[in-house]
Amino acid sequence: MTLEEYKKEFSEDDSVGWLEIDKVFDQLYPEQEPKHFAPAISYMLGGESPLDGVSIYESKKQEDHFHFVTYGFSELYYNEEKVNGEFSKWGFELTFRLKPFEADNGTPSWAVALLQNIAKYVFSTGNWFEEFHYMPANGPIRLDTETDITALVFVNDPEIEKIQTPHGEVSFLQIVGITSAEYEHIKENPETVEELVNKLKENNPLLITDLNRK
Repeated sequence: MTLEEYKKEFSEDDSVGWLEIDKVFDQLYPEQEPKHFAPAISYMLGGESPLDGVSIYESKKQEDHFHFVTYGFSELYYNEEKVNGEFSKWGFELTFRLKPFEADNGTPSWAVALLQNIAKYVFSTGNWFEEFHYMPANGPIRLDTETDITALVFVNDPEIEKIQTPHGEVSFLQIVGITSAEYEHIKENPETVEELVNKLKENNPLLITDLNRK
């Protein structure tokens, strides 16, 4: 897309990158209106949450689960200077699939906070994520919860291909909760991350995080 084509197709009021993410999830979940969480004060206006939003869809594939997607790691808004970039901002958005957890009462807002915390790390350090990266959560990924899931591994979302947007490439990286033992193993043997992911996929092809998994 040339700059002239961009200016012809979009106006300064258009959330160009946001619309590209919505297109992907509208195809996955036609007719579904997701729950959407947005910070009270945007990051651009001095708020503490780097992501401008997180949407939660309800998926019935494999088993009932929540499917999250972030808005903010990629270039969301009209920006002539970003046209035809190789990557749109950081070049990815995060997704997360979560098996319903009873204590959440259907609203897993803690996971939105988790995604915002990952964004704070990226925005403050300049370190981005790619497939098979991993990180500790420094405790249970759901705070004050008895769970063995205390770390995360990053994979390409099993249902979503990377997309080319007017601002550049965007991949959809899914965070997957792993146990303390799994994390310790891959920390000592980093070359085994893909092996771990493939093992998890055997019984869980969509890599849905289950806080009750041992």
